[in-house]
Amino acid sequence: MARLDALTDWERRPRNRMRVGLESALDLARRLEDPQKAFRSVHVGGTKGKGSVSALVEAALTQAGRRVGRYGSPHVERVTERVSLDGRDIDQATLADALSRALDAYEAARSEGTAGADATWFDLLTLAAFLIFRDAGVEWAVVEVGLGGRLDSTNIVDGEIAVVTNIGLEHTEILGDTRAAIAGEKAGIVKPGAALVTTLAPNDEAGRVVHARGNALGCEIVQSDAGAGATIEDTNAALAGAVLDALGRKGVTSRGLSPVGAALLDRETRARARLVGRMERFLLDGLPVVLDGAHVPFNIAAVLRDLARAPELAGPCVAVAALARDKDAEAFLSELGRRASVIVCTSLTTAGRGRPPEELKTIAASLGIVSEVEPEPKRAFRRGVEIARRNGAWLLVTGSLYLVGEVRGAVVAGRAE
Repeated sequence: MARLDALTDWERRPRNRMRVGLESALDLARRLEDPQKAFRSVHVGGTKGKGSVSALVEAALTQAGRRVGRYGSPHVERVTERVSLDGRDIDQATLADALSRALDAYEAARSEGTAGADATWFDLLTLAAFLIFRDAGVEWAVVEVGLGGRLDSTNIVDGEIAVVTNIGLEHTEILGDTRAAIAGEKAGIVKPGAALVTTLAPNDEAGRVVHARGNALGCEIVQSDAGAGATIEDTNAALAGAVLDALGRKGVTSRGLSPVGAALLDRETRARARLVGRMERFLLDGLPVVLDGAHVPFNIAAVLRDLARAPELAGPCVAVAALARDKDAEAFLSELGRRASVIVCTSLTTAGRGRPPEELKTIAASLGIVSEVEPEPKRAFRRGVEIARRNGAWLLVTGSLYLVGEVRGAVVAGRAE
């Protein structure tokens, strides 16, 4: 990790000068004998839901007896969360070995002055994941896009299934400032002849772009629909089910040689696929606490809507929130303020691109939302617990998976001190 952390990590830096492109990843892949060609791939992009959909597909294929790997980002507490085999996070030694080989390829590229010399932290981790999958004899890898799609380093895979979960406004300084422009970047993962699976309708602003890309490349296009009033979980499960059905049509079978399909997503499989930091619920000495990394307006609105279905979460909440600079803070806080009686604004101390909590408080004040500032996340969490107990409310930690990662240890341990 010390060698890896010496590289540029755009997940933790302001992205207005971010370099994107496939040249570095392709150079390193060639030096490592193209590990991404050793397995078949499902490539998952979109604004929200990528991780959950990926985990559902992985869990279902594992249940079917396939050898499966999954690569996702970001991690919440441990970097090993990013790579899993058959539903289990890899161990440190496995990641260390793969990273060492990827970093050796990077050093060789630097010595020779080739494109790999410009590789980033994410490029190297992506190649390490693909090495792990090749070494483990993975049949199918479920690969989550890091940012965008067209120029994301994961796009060196030749995904036989391309998934676009949904499109919202985020990373506008890189991907474009309209949903249509962002859709063009995210639809860049669609390959000729692949199956394209999406929730987006062809008459939607972003959906038109995604469907046009699929039609131009001769893809089977499947639009999933969980029905009116569906929860986030049900929407993700419907999308994952459509992916599994598409895999079944491609001849992928289960242990009993029957085609895989949505029926694999039974209650137990869905439970195994739940990821940390996504509507994760705890009781802290009787206080309901929810951790969710939602960071775009439409997603926090959906999270709050779904949580309100639980009787113990039907009332107002106190929120502890932090946001990156590239998020729509005004729209996010406006949605959050519909349920939160108080917002404790804090920082992203593990990421260098967080919005100062004082700015969040100013925005909240302009919206008529009661808020206060506590820059240190753990102290902000303790302050949120104090206010929630005093007000008879429940507590929500949101705005960033990085924030969730900073406080989750204390929540799991049942500590608020």
